[in-house]
Amino acid sequence: MVDIGYTMMTEQAGPRALVEHVVGAERAGFDFSVTSDHYFPWLASQGHSPYAWSVLGAAAQATTRIPLMTYVTCPTTRYHPAVVAQKAATVQLLSEGRFRLGLGSGENLNEHVVGAGWPAAPVRLDKLAEAIEIIRALFEGGEVTHHGTHFDVVHAKLWDLPDVTPPIGVAVSGNRSCEIAGRLGDVVIATEPKGELLAAFDRYGGKGKPRVGQLPVCFDRDRDAAIARATDQFRWMTGGWRVNAELPGPAGFEGATQYVRPEDVAEAVPCGDDVGRFVEAVRPYVDAGFTEVALVQIGGDHQEPFLDWAETKLLPALRNL
Repeated sequence: MVDIGYTMMTEQAGPRALVEHVVGAERAGFDFSVTSDHYFPWLASQGHSPYAWSVLGAAAQATTRIPLMTYVTCPTTRYHPAVVAQKAATVQLLSEGRFRLGLGSGENLNEHVVGAGWPAAPVRLDKLAEAIEIIRALFEGGEVTHHGTHFDVVHAKLWDLPDVTPPIGVAVSGNRSCEIAGRLGDVVIATEPKGELLAAFDRYGGKGKPRVGQLPVCFDRDRDAAIARATDQFRWMTGGWRVNAELPGPAGFEGATQYVRPEDVAEAVPCGDDVGRFVEAVRPYVDAGFTEVALVQIGGDHQEPFLDWAETKLLPALRNL
């Protein structure tokens, strides 16, 4: 049985609402939760982008059962890996062991704000690997000094460490990221149901480790309204990772997606209230070998009806996959 998760999408709701949503997800019976970690929304129509780590701290106190996870944090540019290690250890303590640290190589959309430039993908992945090694060293509890290719750490030490180290998840999209995930990660993260990514992860040491996917959905009793909302707020997803990682801001995403049609979005995103349509959208992840799938309900002000429907209709149906 695959675990079904809920996504706190920071790009489409403010911080207080996000905490209310994850409390509702826990009540509805979702198995876990994840949160995005952005500085900008992809599209201006989404309208939000609060600081994910403050939201996680509040969520840890407002919930009692549901696991939390970043999906994902880039530990290389906007944040230094030593700071990411401190944040992750703190959230693990606040949540009493319910936190997993999801990491990825990042998007220009969020990382450009510190003015450090945006390197080519191979460099970003090298930086990610070095950052994970630093974070793991700090999780071990000793003093860390590191002078590497991309990062310097001088006499760093985490003074508040949890008894259970936060598992580290690594987002993958190709062979090099799968190698990093298999070698350095405890969990693999992917946003597409591609079995070849999981196979590569296994080859590099990932066998037996959890694998977490993510699927945008748009519940609404009016399917046309759902398609319109998904097109307005989520058409960016049709661009693919290689394009999306490079665009510098919402205006770039607006331009890149101006010709995306509602029918294109409806083909990629289950819309409406047909439970069967949603179940069939999750099935490819199950067939590919994912152990967990986090759903993203599109529309920050459409979470409560989705959670009610998920509790009574969707989650029971997904339990049969």
